[in-house]
Amino acid sequence: MNARWTVAAIAAHYFLVSCKTETRDTRPPPEASSVAAAPDAGGHEHTDEPAHEELPKRVRLSKDVIADAKIRTAPVVKENLAATLTLPGEIAADPDKSARVSVLVPGRLMRVDFKEGSVVRKGQVLVTIRIPEIGKVRSAYKATIAKAAAARANADRVKILADKGLGSAQEAHAARAEAESLEAEAKGLADQLGALGMSVQSAGSELAVRAPVNGIVVSRDAIVGQPVTADETIAAIADLSEVLFLGRVFEMDLGRLQTGARAEVQLNAYPKERFAGVIEYLGRQIDPVARTVTARIRLTNRNDLLRIGLFGTAQVSTAEEQRRGPVLVVPRTALTEIGGKSFVFVRHADDDFEIHEVVLGESALGKVEIVSGLREGEQVVVDGVFTLKSAVLKSALTEDE
Repeated sequence: MNARWTVAAIAAHYFLVSCKTETRDTRPPPEASSVAAAPDAGGHEHTDEPAHEELPKRVRLSKDVIADAKIRTAPVVKENLAATLTLPGEIAADPDKSARVSVLVPGRLMRVDFKEGSVVRKGQVLVTIRIPEIGKVRSAYKATIAKAAAARANADRVKILADKGLGSAQEAHAARAEAESLEAEAKGLADQLGALGMSVQSAGSELAVRAPVNGIVVSRDAIVGQPVTADETIAAIADLSEVLFLGRVFEMDLGRLQTGARAEVQLNAYPKERFAGVIEYLGRQIDPVARTVTARIRLTNRNDLLRIGLFGTAQVSTAEEQRRGPVLVVPRTALTEIGGKSFVFVRHADDDFEIHEVVLGESALGKVEIVSGLREGEQVVVDGVFTLKSAVLKSALTEDE
């Protein structure tokens, strides 16, 4: 017992000693701290990245790299930020570019040629269904065609006899009516086969169900061997190249909006992304419970990020003006984030690019207020920021090594 306590005490002693040693050895020297806090040309301090001590102040790229990166600049300007209204809402598919796939008559699934998430083209075969009734319809069609041909031949014969005075006109009219009736019945059966997607020349009792539109299969309810009925949906297809954001407008704010107003949508799933659009429709009926109407905003599905049902908010411009007056603003695309702080790149006359840490204010419709870190007229990079950020981080890592 005493031996065990002695070993434990010795272990605890060495643990405390090692902790003190590690703390003492990892404190940064004074000169390193002063370098990390050195202010840039705008008087703002850069925060250390985990992988390096200090970001380079400038970066230079070759003309070929600048051209390939499609770097574009815009001046820092003063202007009034647009007054906006915030609308909660969610993403929905465009009903004009969506379809629900079903069968016209009951049957049994024999083959399924698609999966959920598959990209399909209009006319592509999705499933094959066995429908016993098709055989009966085809047999009835063939029988009716034969009867109609015989009736037509008989009508022609009776007419010839009637024209020669060897038969009555009434018999000729009756024969012609019977032939026309059978021909109409045959045509109806052929139309029925055509409506089911079958030709009168084909054989068998299997029906191929095809995609009615181009798009992505967003849901599937089809398993081989499964019986299906005429009112059952086996798949839903939607073209998601463009989607709709359905924003909810409270009736007290309805007078502030109009169709054609610019909008910027931010989704909970992508808090750093913005999707631009315009209001293309304002609902005509108020929800009696929520007291809201729907504002439909069309969005381009950039990088296939948008999913049906995603929640978010839309900042929509109104006819009102903010009372603050002009402020320094830059396009949102000029901003980049490093180590949790916001930066922009300023292009100089010698084609050097200087990194500036900025303090942000309010934002509206693709533009952000700059509280500090820039001056009016400076040329900030608005396209190709990622290339410059990569060059800065690479230079910083090289210096650390």
